[in-house]
Amino acid sequence: MGGNVGQLGTHTCKSLAENDPSDPVEPPRRPTGNLIMHSMAMLGREFCYAVEAAYVTPVLLSVGLPRSLYSTVWLLSPILGFLLQPVVGLASDHCRARWGRRRPYILTLGILMLSGMALYLNGDAVVSALIADPRRKRIWAITITMIGVVAFDFAADFIDGPIKAYLFDVCSHEDKERGLHYHALFTGLGGALGYLLGAIDWAHLEIGRVLGTEFQVMFFFSALVLALCFIIHLCSIPEAPLRDVSKDISPQQAPQDFPLSSDKMYQYGSIEKAKNHSVNPELALQGEKNKNPAEQTRKAMTMKSLLRALVNMPPHYRCLCISHLIGWTAFLSNMLFFTDFMGQIVYHGDPYGAHNSTEFLIYERGVEVGCWGLCINSVFSSLYSYLQKPLVTYIGLKGLYFMGYLLFGLGTGFIGLFPNVYSTLALCTLFGVMSSTLYTVPFNLIAKYHREEQEEKRHQAPGGGGDGDGRGQGLDCAVLTCMVQLAQILVGGGLGFLVNKAGSVIVVITASAVALVGCCFVALFVRYVD
Repeated sequence: MGGNVGQLGTHTCKSLAENDPSDPVEPPRRPTGNLIMHSMAMLGREFCYAVEAAYVTPVLLSVGLPRSLYSTVWLLSPILGFLLQPVVGLASDHCRARWGRRRPYILTLGILMLSGMALYLNGDAVVSALIADPRRKRIWAITITMIGVVAFDFAADFIDGPIKAYLFDVCSHEDKERGLHYHALFTGLGGALGYLLGAIDWAHLEIGRVLGTEFQVMFFFSALVLALCFIIHLCSIPEAPLRDVSKDISPQQAPQDFPLSSDKMYQYGSIEKAKNHSVNPELALQGEKNKNPAEQTRKAMTMKSLLRALVNMPPHYRCLCISHLIGWTAFLSNMLFFTDFMGQIVYHGDPYGAHNSTEFLIYERGVEVGCWGLCINSVFSSLYSYLQKPLVTYIGLKGLYFMGYLLFGLGTGFIGLFPNVYSTLALCTLFGVMSSTLYTVPFNLIAKYHREEQEEKRHQAPGGGGDGDGRGQGLDCAVLTCMVQLAQILVGGGLGFLVNKAGSVIVVITASAVALVGCCFVALFVRYVD
């Protein structure tokens, strides 16, 4: 056993020497194929999001959902996500599952997404087959469909935080940036494929006749894409568990002079794996060996520790969260009402007219064209995520962040002031710029902040040191993602009233104004790390 430990120690020193000397716990560089496999989760997630955007309203209308319950459906999921996301982020930071810290949560939320889709796309058909009484059938169909929509939205919104934290845990700093660009690329690609699939008239095709209705066809393709993408994602990069292997190695056999901070290993490090795919025991053991009971009690996952971590969040983290909230509020304000804007303002249709009237048919045509605009947004989001790589070397993250908000604010303002079919579709490309920016730049900054903190702690306490506020990358990614849910709450609770009073055009103008305010905020208050 002593000889084996010596060999492991040699391998550890060799691996650390090969990495960046300024960050000795930095994981090894990952091949491009692994990063692409890791990004497949974003393709599957966004594909299902696009299917929901295309079909959830027709589904809710088909089961007879009362208008009074619409706000409940759209607000319940983001409220739950806003309240629970930091809790799950903190829980994943301290998860000791043998499969890793993040992947158990990703798998669970992926299954919940699939279950939610099954309920809202197939619930009406299942209830109709089981219940004959029309009144009971309507009540059960509405209940199951609502549960499905809320469960899907909750899981799909929630899952972004663990996916980003998983990427940050297992990748070097350079690979984190590359991985985020691939995430944005496949997010746009998944959205485009989902919108294109929703535009096909499945009722007149053989698969539509075999499966029954277009809702069942969409569930078949969505479930297939989601399952394949998440299987590939979960098998992409090995994740080392926090559960150490010190139970198999006595403390006397472990080296006593390993020059790394135990808290850093516990909190941030993706533990280096040996070539035989076993966890390196020295790194895991050192993380436990230097901890005393008081420190372990302080690290315990409690609501008190969660609130303390959030309250003690550094000011630059709070500014980044505020800028993310402003960006998503502007983006969602436009995207959620864009098809209605196309139907009413650009095409001058009437959604409340008789279904066989010319005004209603014109409105439906506008909605269809609006869906093509959203497809353009997704395609250009993928293209722009690829262009970000060379752009960041010239203008930096600050330039990318500022340009995304500025172009979106100017584009939506022009659309609101001068509504025209062709100019609106052309300016949908700027929506893609904003989408790609929101999916990459804030998380890039989170990664840079954490790297800076690790270096500062290592310089201040070379022989050890604790993480004073109990925050980890999972919690910070979760808090940042919470801003999306908070934006949904603000948009769902406030803009519905504005639409009823002033029409869809006020939403586009509001989105433009909020984005331009965001330009000033990201330029003046967000801190950027070189």
